[in-house]
Amino acid sequence: MSLIKRLEEINVDKKAHKFNEKEKDPYFELKMKIQNRVIEELDIDFNDISEHNEDLKQKINFIIAKNIELESLNITNNQKNKIKEELLDEIIGFGPITGLLADSKVTEIMVNGPAHVYIERDGKLVLTDAKFKNDNHVLHVIKKIVAPIGRRIDESSPMVDARLPNGSRVNAIIPPLAIDGPSITIRKFAEDPFKVEDLVRFGTMNSKMAELLKYCVEGRLNIVVSGGTGSGKTTTLNVLSSFIPNDERIVTIEDAAELQLSQEHVVRLETRPANIEGKGEITIRDLVKNSLRMRPDRIIVGEVRSGEALDMLQAMNTGHDGSLTTGHANSPRDMLSRIETMVLMSGMNLPVKAIRDQVASAIDLIVQQSRLMDGSRKITHITEVQGMEGDVIILQDIFRFEQRGLDNKGKVRGEFVSTGIMPKFVQKLREKGINISPDLLSN
Repeated sequence: MSLIKRLEEINVDKKAHKFNEKEKDPYFELKMKIQNRVIEELDIDFNDISEHNEDLKQKINFIIAKNIELESLNITNNQKNKIKEELLDEIIGFGPITGLLADSKVTEIMVNGPAHVYIERDGKLVLTDAKFKNDNHVLHVIKKIVAPIGRRIDESSPMVDARLPNGSRVNAIIPPLAIDGPSITIRKFAEDPFKVEDLVRFGTMNSKMAELLKYCVEGRLNIVVSGGTGSGKTTTLNVLSSFIPNDERIVTIEDAAELQLSQEHVVRLETRPANIEGKGEITIRDLVKNSLRMRPDRIIVGEVRSGEALDMLQAMNTGHDGSLTTGHANSPRDMLSRIETMVLMSGMNLPVKAIRDQVASAIDLIVQQSRLMDGSRKITHITEVQGMEGDVIILQDIFRFEQRGLDNKGKVRGEFVSTGIMPKFVQKLREKGINISPDLLSN
């Protein structure tokens, strides 16, 4: 095929695309014209606009309203308001998903290309009416999300982890890796962080479990929160972090800063990807090593997934008691196996027995969380790591969730039960002035 012929086809495609946009949205050209006038009159860069800048928001709103009146003579007030809202979402917010981000009942947003936007509401996936114009529109929103925090996404770096100003976690992946168009996944977090009372009210745990976890954090036990994707690990970690006393120095380490701690003495560290030349990457492992030189009372790692597990264990075993982290696993026993594997990923050729000794002496408690089939999140196990017996790490459940089927509305039936066994760490807590009543561990 000749070059001239190919260029002719591209021009035909562009015209067809513009025609299709007009068919889908009769006000497409009007909105583009007004949007360009906003940019010209204010001389602003889209990436520098914040939805929290009220002065700028009012100016943009005024220019949009003025131009709608100038341009559109034969449309109703409702249509004018709709055009104004869509333009504001596009310029100030994140386009078609702005309203979904503002909806407190939406916990996750999944953009599978321009035409399919799903949300999670009440633990269930729902297809929405929200649509982007095309792949470039999705890509524009992705760049608007990642630019303020110094991240980039392009053909040489087609995946990115980022966060919104409210701490919500964002993952984006674009072609050629995403075959059907750019994809965005946003895990929303409440702007007002959940407290332990909220998790009890939601049924994630009961009041006795909450009280025990509070004692364990105050008593500086090392705790791992494990669970599958979307099980609520980060929310639980945030709640556990709230039990740390205000007079302690906390260092948090995350890929994308999500934790919302209420204490004043907090140092937040965030990884950095490699630059366009493939240099300058700062990993979780680098930050864990650096945090040990920062005089931390507590180290909180958002998630261990690789060789940083070894450095985390070393920190827990060398005087940094009360450390907290999360990891992906289906059960407390699986979490221990994953930690062994992650330690081996550090490149250290350690015998399995030595790794297990490190794990058994470092970790005191595993909090296992799951998302059940009805979409609810539950802490299914609170399990003590009791030490080694031969080559095996001994685990003992303190609380667990016993599922008893579904009710007639499809909701999971079950209850939290105590095993009634007094944990070995009770003595450690008693030495720190924390006395656990036997009633706390009874049903």
